[in-house]
Amino acid sequence: MSQQPPLRAVPPPAAGSPSPTAAAAAPQGHVIAVVGGKGGVGKSVFAGNFALAMAADAKNGPALIDMDPQGSGDLSLILGVKQVKGYGDDLLAGKLRDSAALRSFLTQVPAGPAGGPVLNVLQMSANPDKLLSVEEDKMDLALKLVRRTYPVTIIDCGSRLEGPILKAIDLATMILVVTNPEILVLNQTRRVLDRLQTLLVPPDMVKVVLNKMPTGGTPYTPQFIEQNLKRQVVAVIPEDAASAQAALSKGVPMVASAPGSPATKALYGLSRVLLEKRVLDTLAQVQRAPRPVPAADAKPAAAGGAPEPGGQSKMGKEPRDPRSILKIRIQAQLVERMDLKREQLDRNLDAEKRAELRAKALKIVTDILNVEDHPWKAREEMAKLTKEILDEALVLGPLEDLLADDDVKEIMVNRADLIFIEKGGRIQKSPVTFSSNVQLMSVIERIVNPLGRRIDEKTPYVDARLVDGSRVHAIIPPLALDGPMLTIRKFPKKRLGPEDLIKFGTFTPEMSDFLRACIEARLNVLISGGTGSGKTTLLNVLSSFIPATERILTVEDAAELQLVQEHVGRLETRPANIEGTGAVTIRDLVRQTLRMRPDRIVIGEVRAGEALDMLQAMNTGHDGSMATVHSNNPRDAVARLETLVMMAGMDLPAKAIREQISNAVHLIVQQSRLSDGSRRVTHVTEVSGMQGEVVTMQDIFVFRQDGLDEKRKVKGKHVATGFIPKFIDKIEATGIKLPRGLFKAA
Repeated sequence: MSQQPPLRAVPPPAAGSPSPTAAAAAPQGHVIAVVGGKGGVGKSVFAGNFALAMAADAKNGPALIDMDPQGSGDLSLILGVKQVKGYGDDLLAGKLRDSAALRSFLTQVPAGPAGGPVLNVLQMSANPDKLLSVEEDKMDLALKLVRRTYPVTIIDCGSRLEGPILKAIDLATMILVVTNPEILVLNQTRRVLDRLQTLLVPPDMVKVVLNKMPTGGTPYTPQFIEQNLKRQVVAVIPEDAASAQAALSKGVPMVASAPGSPATKALYGLSRVLLEKRVLDTLAQVQRAPRPVPAADAKPAAAGGAPEPGGQSKMGKEPRDPRSILKIRIQAQLVERMDLKREQLDRNLDAEKRAELRAKALKIVTDILNVEDHPWKAREEMAKLTKEILDEALVLGPLEDLLADDDVKEIMVNRADLIFIEKGGRIQKSPVTFSSNVQLMSVIERIVNPLGRRIDEKTPYVDARLVDGSRVHAIIPPLALDGPMLTIRKFPKKRLGPEDLIKFGTFTPEMSDFLRACIEARLNVLISGGTGSGKTTLLNVLSSFIPATERILTVEDAAELQLVQEHVGRLETRPANIEGTGAVTIRDLVRQTLRMRPDRIVIGEVRAGEALDMLQAMNTGHDGSMATVHSNNPRDAVARLETLVMMAGMDLPAKAIREQISNAVHLIVQQSRLSDGSRRVTHVTEVSGMQGEVVTMQDIFVFRQDGLDEKRKVKGKHVATGFIPKFIDKIEATGIKLPRGLFKAA
């Protein structure tokens, strides 16, 4: 037997001690995960007998855990255990909270003469069918307690590397992949190795055990298998079916029933190599390699044209920090190996196809990372690096995490290394960046191409939308001097209703009731507001008041509206093609709607000559139509509408335009973004007619601001002005009764 000093069991850390991930953390026990790619390779027989051999050599009681859901209980038969003390269900339930309780709970199997070393055995679940449904956090805590308690823990993981089984892979110091020298088994083993690679397990941690090696020779030598699988063969276990079968028949482990067999000697040989050469200690250092200083924390480069922190100069030069350069190099190789232009993700691919494409790319990226010389070898860093590369290559890069954050309302990319977001109504700088302008440009193209739109030097800007309806605007050089710019107005995952706007303080319940009455009474409504004030959101909410029996047609530059009614037709503009022809404008679409028998027309935004067509539609039987316009207050909204009508080129006199406006528009709802980032309806104003050549208006509700509180939040309240609108008779003619007290001044 080896004279190697016994490995020490590590007690659980005391309260207030450093975390296990800290640099000065106390050492942990080692975990050896045993996996196999195909039934019949002898994985469980190897795991049980190897664990007994290590118990005899280490002399201080390692642990063996049966976590193979497809072979649960096999280890008990292999070890000759008549009855186990208990199953791991109590451990998973948190009933065993310290090492002392765990030691008394596990079943002890002698690893030699009576009174000598023992192997501590645990079957993780009494119900193997439920093992894969165990919560991963519970499995993580359970395995960490075992790791703290025993110097070495050997886990039979089976072949299904998924769910809670992956926690054993996460904690493993070494992974032993058991295989046989047979072509079909080797093919399955290659799949297991690929799976481990995509799990970002460092290659040095994965070793191959060549089991059931024929004594008469085979073309699949250990050297051939090492070259073929690209992993080190650490043990060759000769085939000894007779000894293995006799051991099972007697209920005695093979290492005990046949101590002189070649297979037993090979098992002891592997154990002693691991212990005497401290292989596990070495691999633990590889796994826990120090993480590099993030690029954002690096010192700025010297002056003289060097890039600013973040990797790019102000004029959009490509990055020079090592991490970004590595990402660009790997992305270039990925493009070479995969035809991403042909296989590129788009909205037509279902979730399964997306997952297949990402898995294929993940395999290639991890292949490249494993041969590249870089300092990001720690598993967590590898996982982060791989995700960044795949996100930039296949989806929307660093924007993916921002889009997944419900608190982020708007994303503004000024250049590849400078991204701002709106969160909680405030603009702030985001820590995430693109690796280069090339990758940012690739993401922009990935957004616009599936929509049939284009962006290039001839057409250097574009409006588009994401799958969830979020609005996108992009502009590229030569118009954008520092590199491509991208702005995304996120569409809320949960469709907002009037009750949500009331909760946010956008308007009051009384104002909501009044606006509902106006919509149902088919009044024409113009929503006015500045950029980012919430006009489209308000339009979505007000449109929900339209009765479901009416036919609605929407016209937009980039489709954002999501009406709840069924009888809705959605129209979207089209830019010019590469020859500069084929453009379809909002004005073209508004004209088309007039031939489509609409009850109401809803225009996402009026910004040009379509204002004239909208007013004519409102004046010719399409009552109840709605639109938005950019302006700062209701009076400005009328003036802007007048200007937009002039852009139609009809050379109408100003008075005629104003008469059209006063006859067509009944109500202007002014939405504003206040200084604290909150959105409020600041005016609900009736367009009451003409007085001379002036359009007359009267406020019905206003938001009265009373300053700021100590947190710089706007104080104020919505109040009625006391004015009863002239169209009240039209509303009541539809059967809607509005109490006059609704308009009583505060």
